[in-house]
Amino acid sequence: MNDPKPKLDAFRAEARTWLDANFPRALAGRAGASGEEAQAWARRLGEKGWGTPTWPSEYGGGGLSQLEAKVLNEELDRIGAFNPLPRIAGMGITMVGPTILEYGTEDQKKRHLPPICRGEVFWALGYSEPNAGSDLASLQTRAEDQGDHWIVNGQKTWTSGADRAQWCGILARTDPEAPKRAGISFLMLDMRQPGIETRPIRLIAGASPFCETFFNQARAEKHDLLGPLNGGWTVGKRLLQHERQSQTGATSGLGGGGPRASLPDLAKRYVGLDTDGRLADRDLRARLASQMMNAKAHALTLTRVFAEARGNAKVSASASILKNTASRVAQQRAELVLEIMGHQGLGWDGDAFSEAELQAVRGWLSGKAMSIYGGSFEIQYNIIAKNILGLPENTQRG
Repeated sequence: MNDPKPKLDAFRAEARTWLDANFPRALAGRAGASGEEAQAWARRLGEKGWGTPTWPSEYGGGGLSQLEAKVLNEELDRIGAFNPLPRIAGMGITMVGPTILEYGTEDQKKRHLPPICRGEVFWALGYSEPNAGSDLASLQTRAEDQGDHWIVNGQKTWTSGADRAQWCGILARTDPEAPKRAGISFLMLDMRQPGIETRPIRLIAGASPFCETFFNQARAEKHDLLGPLNGGWTVGKRLLQHERQSQTGATSGLGGGGPRASLPDLAKRYVGLDTDGRLADRDLRARLASQMMNAKAHALTLTRVFAEARGNAKVSASASILKNTASRVAQQRAELVLEIMGHQGLGWDGDAFSEAELQAVRGWLSGKAMSIYGGSFEIQYNIIAKNILGLPENTQRG
């Protein structure tokens, strides 16, 4: 068996040289930065294809293997660099693009993927509706066949970034007479048309990434049907697997802007040490150790899954397990951060609190949604039960 190490070492040297020449050091550790330097960095990374490192190069991606993407991620973190493309492209990189790669026609791949790779298009997704959340197959948004296009009418909710999206992928009912899952199609719509209205939804954390989206005689072109007509339920479920995969911490090559403060370091700063050099709060020590073990177990599981796939991990139902564990680890960490900060972890604004303290509060609040978006904990448990454990349907008929 060929040893991949020499090839990976050569790629690491190539990545390090390119990053040293192209990443603006003033942006180190500033993953949410904006301005001219940040725009230039996003443009360079997109042109290189390393914003979507494992996508095929013929569609604008980097053409890297999963192992090379992992090396790239390590090199990004080494210098405090980050990949801004997932934020700039919305749902394009983590969900829509991978689904187009699987189900799209050659024309759809050539039209839609390169702009996503370059961060030129922001994508949203229209799934949930006011009366179709976890029971998504009950959706009522309709797409009526007009020969060379569809006319779309209905409402979606929780459509992240719809107010600034140029494109949106939606699930719509194209055959109202078919059984509810059998009459749904996946359509891609240009959002820049008068038949679409968006209204931001204000959240408890203060930000408004979610919107209500209204379709009133909106137009979807026939060549933007993704997958088979009335086969959107299968396409939509596959896209959700990609979403869950992106929420497991397994995505390689994205870069996080460098390491964040560890829980022990935060605890030493805010709680203090006893005379033996240990954290002064014995109970907190135990819970910190438990959380750190959970986080390590999750990370090791990701590594094992990756290794078992020999560097070519496929998105599968196992993402539901990892999505749930990632959510629990992140939420537990956020709870501990606020507890460690004490009264400094209660701030909303004002000079009495540092930026890190204010962001910790907002992060704790927004993190509550992790166990809901991408499919709730309960939905994931159903997927695990049926698709991994092989348990029978538990639906009871009256």
